[in-house]
Amino acid sequence: MTMVQEPLHDPLVDTGDLPEGDASLLAVIAGRRECADGVVELVLESAAGLDLPAWKPGAHVDLVLDDDLIRQYSLCGDPADRRSYRVAVLLEPEGKGGSRRIHESLEPGSKVEVRGPRNHFPLHESPRYLFIAGGIGITPILTMVRAAEQAGADWRLVYGGRSEASMAYVDELRALGDRVTFWPADRNGLIDLEAVLGTPTEETLVYSCGPEPLLAAVEEQCMSWPRGTLNLERFSAVEVDTSADTGFEVVLEQTGITLHVGEDQTILEVVTEADVYVPTSCTEGTCGSCETPILEGTAEHRDVVLSPEEQAAQETMMICVSRASCPRLVLDL
Repeated sequence: MTMVQEPLHDPLVDTGDLPEGDASLLAVIAGRRECADGVVELVLESAAGLDLPAWKPGAHVDLVLDDDLIRQYSLCGDPADRRSYRVAVLLEPEGKGGSRRIHESLEPGSKVEVRGPRNHFPLHESPRYLFIAGGIGITPILTMVRAAEQAGADWRLVYGGRSEASMAYVDELRALGDRVTFWPADRNGLIDLEAVLGTPTEETLVYSCGPEPLLAAVEEQCMSWPRGTLNLERFSAVEVDTSADTGFEVVLEQTGITLHVGEDQTILEVVTEADVYVPTSCTEGTCGSCETPILEGTAEHRDVVLSPEEQAAQETMMICVSRASCPRLVLDL
């Protein structure tokens, strides 16, 4: 990872025809509509009228609403459309203010900084897919369903929500026929995951996104499925017991300095205090912005971005939450 001393958004630039990555651009809200109860869809275009960075199903972007208010939203439009991005934002009255700011302030003509896209939830090639979405978790799944359909794969989607009125993109999905099962809780209760996942299916990848109780239940049901079958995207960080945390040394290979990370500090905090810039957004291990290569040592992974296989590989880590499980860690910073 290249060390950057200047803030990414100063000066703000339009990146034009750049590949998927950590680009930063100024976008204008070209369209806005309510696509379900409490869900607003935004269409974003480059303020300079240029092509947007490419992306693939599962990708998300950051919307920079303020210097300390950055939120991640899955892209749910058409990856072939380089002129616009589409995101859908659920109003969370008890949240930290990001969704409320979007619902109250972003109107057609408003401008907003967009970072990304990044993709830690990629759709892998498979002859067969089972998609399970809960609520606003339909947003990354929507593009995956379309991609599976276009690839001629066998697929099925089970989509749950509080009520049909609260479920975004029902009309678009209904047009795809009986491969989609709608499961509004006010009529059907919770998704019957035992019926959906009770029998492992050969050559099938399972993709799921939604609230934590749904994902935890999907994980439990998939324990009997082949390793590597399940792919999840979480909205929130996992709870971690930090009572046994101890300090350790972190060596920044590019910068040539060694820093001490205290038991109550994160690597990101210590690195930032040393004036080494690392892209960051959520600071909770959910977005992947601060992913950093590991050169030596072993990380104790606490993110929800990397798969178990990626965590076991010990090639990268999210330094906003993950720590060292050894006395000395060498990072490519």
